[in-house]
This record gives sequence, C-alpha cells and structure tokens, in this order.
Amino acid sequence: MTTAGTYTVADYLLDRLAELGVDTMFGVPGDYSLGLLDHVVRHQAVNWVGTSNELNAGYAADGYGRLRGIAALCTTFGVGELSAINAITGSYAEFVPVVHVVGAPKMAAQSAHKMVHHTLGDGVFTHFLAMHADITCAQAALTLDHAVGEIDRVLTTVRDRHLPGYLLIPADVAEFAVEPPSEPLPPRTSRTDPAVTAAYARAAAALLSTAASPSGVSVLVGLLAHRLGAAHELDRLLAAGQLPHATSLWAKSLVDESAPSFVGTYAGAASDEATRKAVEKSQVLIVAGVQFTDLNTGLFSQQISRERTIEIGAATASVGTQTFGPLELRDALAALIPLVAALAAANRALSAAPGSKVPAAAEVPGEATPLSQQLLWDQVAGFLRAGDIVLADQGTCFYGMGTRRLPSGVTFVGQPLWASIGYTLPALLGVGLAEPGRRGILLIGDGAAQMTAQELATVFRHGLTPVVIVVDNDGYTVERAIHGPTEPYNDISRWDWTSAPAFFGGVADTARVTTVGELRTALERAQAGPGRLTLLQVVVPAMDVPPLLATLARSLGAPAR
Repeated sequence: MTTAGTYTVADYLLDRLAELGVDTMFGVPGDYSLGLLDHVVRHQAVNWVGTSNELNAGYAADGYGRLRGIAALCTTFGVGELSAINAITGSYAEFVPVVHVVGAPKMAAQSAHKMVHHTLGDGVFTHFLAMHADITCAQAALTLDHAVGEIDRVLTTVRDRHLPGYLLIPADVAEFAVEPPSEPLPPRTSRTDPAVTAAYARAAAALLSTAASPSGVSVLVGLLAHRLGAAHELDRLLAAGQLPHATSLWAKSLVDESAPSFVGTYAGAASDEATRKAVEKSQVLIVAGVQFTDLNTGLFSQQISRERTIEIGAATASVGTQTFGPLELRDALAALIPLVAALAAANRALSAAPGSKVPAAAEVPGEATPLSQQLLWDQVAGFLRAGDIVLADQGTCFYGMGTRRLPSGVTFVGQPLWASIGYTLPALLGVGLAEPGRRGILLIGDGAAQMTAQELATVFRHGLTPVVIVVDNDGYTVERAIHGPTEPYNDISRWDWTSAPAFFGGVADTARVTTVGELRTALERAQAGPGRLTLLQVVVPAMDVPPLLATLARSLGAPAR
C-alpha cells in the first residue's frame, strides 16, 4: 500500500476530474470514504463541499453539471449512495453528466464476505452497484489491478454520452499507489458518417425548397441541443435565415428570447396561439433535439406533420419519412446552415416572423393589489437581468415562469421530466459554485422548499447571495389542482420563512409580501445589491394556478378511460 506523499488511485481520479473541468466535489462523509476525502481536501484543483444530506448533494451536483458540463458527487457505501439515487436518476433522465464516487469497504472484507455495516448482512457487496446499472451510462467496481483503466473508461463515457457514471472505490484501493496520468484522456470521436451526412443534406435541401422563404421555415428547439453541445451550431442556423423559432419548456432559455424571431415556448395545445401556429403551421419545421414528453407537450397534444419535418435527435435525423444515421445532432444542424443561408439569399424580402412581436405590456396593477400567480410572475420577469440563473421548481413556479420571455443571457433551470420537487434549492448551491459571478434566482413553492430547506445552511456557509422567492400558497397547489383540493394529504405545516436565515446560521434581507407594492419594494431592494442573500415569502391564494399548469392539471386529473 502507500505511505505519505505517494500518488494514489484517489489522486489519479481527482486529477482526471480536474482535467474535465470539475473543481468541486459535493457529498456527505462516511467511514468508507473518509480516506478518499483526505485526498480531496489536499487537492489543488478540486474542492470539497459537504451538504446536509446525500440527496441534496446529488441535486447540487446536478445543478453544477448543467452549467459546467460535468460534476462529481461522493457518498459512502449503501446508506449514502442510496440516499442519493433519486438525484442520480434525475440526472440520467435529464442528460446531466454526474460522476458518482462511492467509498466502499476494503477488498479484504469484501473477499471474506464479512457482515459489515451499511450492507444487507448477506456478505454480498454488489447489490448497490447493480441498482445503478439502469441509471448510469457506465459503472465500475475498482480493483488494485484495473483501477486506472476503469476510471478513464467511466469518465470518458460520462463525458461523451452526457449521462451519469458510477465508480465504487474500496477504501484500500483508493490508497493504492499508481503512476500519474502520462497523457490526457482520449478525445471524443464523432459517430457521424460523412456519406450519411451528404444524403441527409440532399433530402433536407429538397424539403427546404418547398418553403417560399426563410419565414416559412420554423425551428423547434429542445433540451438535447444544449446537453449534446450543439448550441453554437443552433445559433448559426437561426442567424442564417432569421428563422422563426420556439423552444420546448424543457429547453427554455437555450435561445435568446429577446430576439424578434423568437415566437415563444411551445407546449402543444397549451401553447399561445401565435406560438402554436408558428410551429404547427410552418411550411417546413426543423425539430432540433426535442424530446416529446407529457409535461413538455401539453400531454402529447402536439400537432406536427412528419412529412414536412426535419427532426434531429442525438444520433439520427429524419427528413419526412427518411431516417439517416449515424448522424450526430451538431453535425445535422451544421449541415442545414448553408441550406438555410441559400434560401435566405434567394429571398431577401423576408416577411415578419409569426408571433415575433413582444407582447404589449399589461396594465400596471396598483400597489395595494393582492398578489396572484399572474401578478407574481409578471413582477419577477421584470426583475430579471442579463446573466441571471433562474431556477424554477416543478409546479406553479416552473409553469408560471415558463411562459414569460427572459432577458438575453438568462439561464433557466428546471426539471420537467424527472419532476422531483425540492430539486432546485440544492441545485441553487450547485449553480452558484459552478458560476459564482452570476446571480442566482430561486423560485420554489413552500411544499417543495420544505423537502430540501436545510441546504440553505450550505448556501450561507459558502457565502452565496442569491435571491430566494418562496411561494407561500399553503400546501401542494399542483396536487390540489389535479385531485383533492381540500384533502389533508395536500396540506403542509405553515413555516415562517423570514425566520429561516437565523435558524440556518445566515444573515439575509427577508420580507413576507402579500401585495404588488410590497413585492416591488422587496425586489427593488434586492436589485440594489445588499451583498447578502435575499429571502422573500410571497403569499398567493392556495388554489391560484398559472394557466399552462391549469390546463395540464385538468388533463392529469381526468378520470381514466
């Protein structure tokens, strides 16, 4: 084994994570991981951030990974890793690369099948590894003989597939002496076939030629365009013909929502009419990286004709009824850029993009007007500034802000597929450490916030100064709208959120607001930048629901047929 000062498997792992851009490891210590964590706290590039529990650590890593492209989480064997498994599953569902490092009992204990703590008492140490097989893209239980190679394999797979990975490191393997990396990790290789790209481009050109002008070609943008690193190609495509474009709810803020050609957020039949028409009635529709989930499409109410659609996925693309692959998303988008540019050059007299005008400002409510969901999100939208990171928890916050236009440069973070309430509060910690120069804005319901509230303590401990808006509507309003509006299972305990900072060891500007004027005053004070966290408890009626969510809730609550 090793002596002080020797280079170990733990050091190798940390150096490889740093090579990929990770500078923070989130987690909770446990006796099987303590030796590994000694290496973390001594590492020059990777910092340790301990959280209140493993689930929150996983959520924080997810938030970090969305902004930085990869993240790291460390838990102990059994009890720790299973506490985090919900977060890892959410990262898998939503294409967030998180490397889950698990400290395990020593190899001798495993080989002897000892009945040690944090196990099922049966001498089997592979149960939890098996549980991760379907929710990570690569897994490895490290041994003395294969640790270095397996670390490289798992990390490159996580990097290339944009999904979580799992590394089980016995305590003695972590201390085993190895050589430092002699060369960088192998670069990612493209799976795209040039011949396939050429055939796809020919088919796309033929379909695009049926459009009278670029304004007849619309683009619907989805999450995968961001997760698979195709944002640059997407921007170039939109600019090539000033194409009218919309995003799915899942991809909100991926494009500049202040652009004249942005037509809104598309959610099937629940969309604004102008947005729905721009997407569903366009002469040619380019669908870029969209996953048509229930909550993303107004419960599968999209009306999109395949015959006039170019649909681009992670590794294949289709033009009408023809499918082309292997063809990666960024390459498929790049192939369309010259075709759209040629169409624009042939028709310079562009018509206005449907629905491209920014909606007229609503009538300004009086200062004493009681807050509603509509008024709340109108005020918050006006408060945002370029560069903000907005985290909207699943429910009234996500669907209330989802239809508002965001300023240029704002990043919108939500979790509409996995939809685990409480996710965004620990994710606020992750995004704040990933990009500390940007302002975090957390929008979260009172029920969701009670799930993960203790992570406010870690936010304070690391000196972050976000704006936290807790929507106090006295319970699980989303569930009330779906079923059981007055049933006790949708009730929660009432909390005084303005007292939370003192309890969690921090100093903050706090206010409980019930009217438009009180909210404006509180937001103006936060905008002035007091240099500390702002926490607002915003009271709205219990059964007030944003229109988009109301539409979804009616369908979700309809009797099964």
